[in-house]
Amino acid sequence: EVQLVESGGGLVQPGGSLRLSCAASGFIFSVYGMSWVRQAPGKGREWVATITTAGTGTNFADSVKGRCTISRDNGKNTLYVQMSSVKPEATAGYTCHVSIFGRNYWGQGTQVTVSS
Repeated sequence: EVQLVESGGGLVQPGGSLRLSCAASGFIFSVYGMSWVRQAPGKGREWVATITTAGTGTNFADSVKGRCTISRDNGKNTLYVQMSSVKPEATAGYTCHVSIFGRNYWGQGTQVTVSS
């Protein structure tokens, strides 16, 4: 069974930084690209970033480009995202995602609130 479990959310002050983790199990983590998405209150799901299997290729949404890093540890089956200089509009539930043979899998998400 594919499982994705996010952690690391919480309250962050504007201008601060955050680091989220996604522990994966139930599939061969190292052979799949992984992504982070987020959903702000009252809004639709927004793609944040994607990383390739070996971690050598990354892509970011314009809204986070330059302030966001996505990485992975294939030995630990874990995906990470780091964001710096966060803004209140980064308040959202953050979820990791993988597509396996055309089927989408999502974690339960971890909530990030950016507020002073």
